[in-house]
Amino acid sequence: MKKSFALVLCLLLVAFAHVGVGLAWEPGVDLKLTSPETPQDVIGMLNIFLVLTVLSLAPAILVLMTSFTRSVIVLSFTRNALATQQVPPNQVIVGLSLFLTLFIMAPVFTEINEQALQPYLSGELTQEEALRQVQIPLREFMLTHTRARDLELFADVSGVAAESVDEIPTLTIIPAFVISELKTAFQMGFLIFVPFLVIDMVIASTLMSMGMMMLPPVMISLPFKILLFVLVDGWHLVVKSLLQSF
Repeated sequence: MKKSFALVLCLLLVAFAHVGVGLAWEPGVDLKLTSPETPQDVIGMLNIFLVLTVLSLAPAILVLMTSFTRSVIVLSFTRNALATQQVPPNQVIVGLSLFLTLFIMAPVFTEINEQALQPYLSGELTQEEALRQVQIPLREFMLTHTRARDLELFADVSGVAAESVDEIPTLTIIPAFVISELKTAFQMGFLIFVPFLVIDMVIASTLMSMGMMMLPPVMISLPFKILLFVLVDGWHLVVKSLLQSF
C-alpha cells in the first residue's frame, strides 16, 4: 500500500513538473522602454502612466469617495469604547469595513458597471465618456451625504461660482464629503461611548467608596462592558446603525 502511494505521488510530481515547464515557456507581455518616435507612441506611454497612477491612488479613492471612512472610524470607536486594546485586531476592523463598503456601495458600483464599464468594453463609449459616466453615480452618492456647509466651504476656497451642484467640480466635492463623513462618524462614536462611560463612572465610584483606590477601575469594568455589549448584541446594532445611516 505504501509503495503504491509513493508511486502515485511520484507520478503526480512528474506531471506537475511538466506542467510547470510548459507554463514557464508560455508567451507573455514584453515591455520595452524605447524613445517615442510618433505622437501615437507618446499617447500610449501617457496612457500607461495614467493607468499606473490610478492604480497607485486606488486605496485613497476607496477611502475618500466611499462609505469606508465612516465604517472604519465607527468600528474603531467601538473597540476603543470597550477598552479591549487590540481585540478585534486591525485586520478584522479594516476587513469588516471593506465588506460593509462593498455592501453599501453595491448600487453605485452596479450603475457604474452598467453605464460606464460595459459600454466602454463593448466600444460604445470612448475613454473620456466612460470616465464622465463613472463620476455621475459617485458624485450623486457623495452629494447625498455631504453637508451644504462643508460644500460651501470648499467651493468658496476654490473660487467656484456654481449655480447648481452639477456645476461643482468633483475635486471640490471630495474633501467636503470626507469632512462630512468624519463629523457623522464622530457623532456615532460619541453615542457608542456614552453607555460604557457610565459603567466606568459607576465602577470607579464603587471602588472609591470601598477604599480600593489602588485597584484599576478598567480591570473591573471591562468584564461588565463585554457582558453588556454581548447582551444587547452590540455588533449587530453597530453594523445595523451603519447600514441605516446611508
